[in-house]
Amino acid sequence: MLYKTDSMPVLQLNHLRKNFATQKAVDDISLTIEQGQIFGLLGPNGAGKTTLIRMITGIFYPDEGEILFNGKKFDPLNDVAYIGYMPEERGLYKKMKIGEQALYLAQLKGLSKADATKKAKEWFIKLDMHSWWNKKVEDLSKGMSQKFQFVTTVMHDPKLIILDEPFSGLDPVNANLIKDEIFNLAKNGATVIFSTHRMEQVEEICDHIVLVNKGQKILDGTVAGIKQDFKENLYSVQFANQLLPEHLAIHLFEVIKRKENEIIIKRDPGYSNNDILQYFINKGLAIHSFNEILPSLNEIFIRLVEGTPTARQFSETNHS
Repeated sequence: MLYKTDSMPVLQLNHLRKNFATQKAVDDISLTIEQGQIFGLLGPNGAGKTTLIRMITGIFYPDEGEILFNGKKFDPLNDVAYIGYMPEERGLYKKMKIGEQALYLAQLKGLSKADATKKAKEWFIKLDMHSWWNKKVEDLSKGMSQKFQFVTTVMHDPKLIILDEPFSGLDPVNANLIKDEIFNLAKNGATVIFSTHRMEQVEEICDHIVLVNKGQKILDGTVAGIKQDFKENLYSVQFANQLLPEHLAIHLFEVIKRKENEIIIKRDPGYSNNDILQYFINKGLAIHSFNEILPSLNEIFIRLVEGTPTARQFSETNHS
């Protein structure tokens, strides 16, 4: 969800390439991320997402191409202070008390001890963690350590926040809590790169996505626009409680699936929705609802990465 836009993008990747031995981990990827955007970085395992993130955070240097941060060439030594990175693999000190660890990590990002203490206490209270201050990381559950790592990622008010599977291990209540904080951070001007395998979370949170596969960008656009691009003229038609005719016009649409008082149809592109509605009216059928079925991001992901399912497969996935 894009909350705020400046004329200058926060992050621009221009023709990035990164090779490891004979493997092209990132192969000529370009993308632009605006301020206040919650940006989905998606792809199957081994697609190049982690390599991209590591170049954005200065862990790796690209073999070719350039990274612009706030309109200037990315300077890892100085710009990383404005970036918060929450990796999927936790990087916490297990034997250290989490209050002390929060202060230590915040000071590494440039906060004074007084500011770090103030920020840590604010976040601990906000996420109902105030009783954890003297706990050690090794004593935390997976969900508790996930909340703590989120706090250490954002407490220095980074301009760019990179979250890799941030909801891993969280129960629904805490997942909603973190999700709300992500929205608040973006609303207040932070830019978020969100990487996950959970496509339903991407649909709920992100406005814009990029899909990478085998080191290359294969999809780039808004969630709404991409779903429109991949629609297949599928519709769910529900009728009032009445017996449906066994045979319905094949020239207007194909019946993909039939239930008691509902049919899933694929409209012939030569006809309009009004043509179909008029057909049912002429048949004396009372329509309860008529809704277009758009593919989910999960279906689009599978379609692009593994192959192209048919409209019938789309329908059975959504309405089984």
